[in-house]
Amino acid sequence: MTESEAQPEVILKPMLEYASVQTWMDGLRQHWGGDPETDDPERFPIFEAFCLHVGRDPDQIVKETTMLKDGQRRIRIQGRNRYAALIQDWQDAVEGSRFRKAKWGNTVRSFLIHNGVLLQSGVQT
Repeated sequence: MTESEAQPEVILKPMLEYASVQTWMDGLRQHWGGDPETDDPERFPIFEAFCLHVGRDPDQIVKETTMLKDGQRRIRIQGRNRYAALIQDWQDAVEGSRFRKAKWGNTVRSFLIHNGVLLQSGVQT
């Protein structure tokens, strides 16, 4: 989305009510252990800020970046590329240090990766 395109307003439910967020938390739990719902108190506020920025809820983001084909989840290339660019632009606009910008972008990337959308971390300049 460009700045000239109107961002639709989205009303978000609590993050844990979304199936895609549950998938994300399960993936983090399996990969890292611990309790990903509480181990980083910034995780959900960062992700909520991104959802509000793009005007989509978590499940909508997954639907726009994946599809089911022959019973298997596949990546929508255009959707993945679109969200990779949206994340990078959003990350670049985050105020603060390079570390803070990277954390914000990588939090959103983590959500997509654990929902089957392979992404590379953003270039840190």
